[in-house]
Amino acid sequence: MTWQCLALDLRDDPAAIAEYERWHRAEFIWPEVVRSIRDAGIRDMRIFRTGNRLMMLMRVGAEFDAGTKAAADAASERVQAWEALMSTFQQPLPWAEPGQKWVPMRQIFDLADCD
Repeated sequence: MTWQCLALDLRDDPAAIAEYERWHRAEFIWPEVVRSIRDAGIRDMRIFRTGNRLMMLMRVGAEFDAGTKAAADAASERVQAWEALMSTFQQPLPWAEPGQKWVPMRQIFDLADCD
């Protein structure tokens, strides 16, 4: 299993940020979205926030393929509805490619390498 780390910004609006966080509570997130994450081979996912910057950590299995996940999401009306809703709160990072939401981060340090 490997970790992937991605970043995205929210609109810098305290009310929108609070609403985004509300949608990510276990009792509000749509079960179809959770199922799509697990079905893709994502074993663990966590989202952290500072200010309006988000960081997502995903622990993925060998079967995980971002392209396959994107295709499955595109074919799911419910996941597309979730993505459209989340887009109302999000804004791309300045260096994101056109249409890109979550931008992969590059690991630059690992404490285990210092042993």
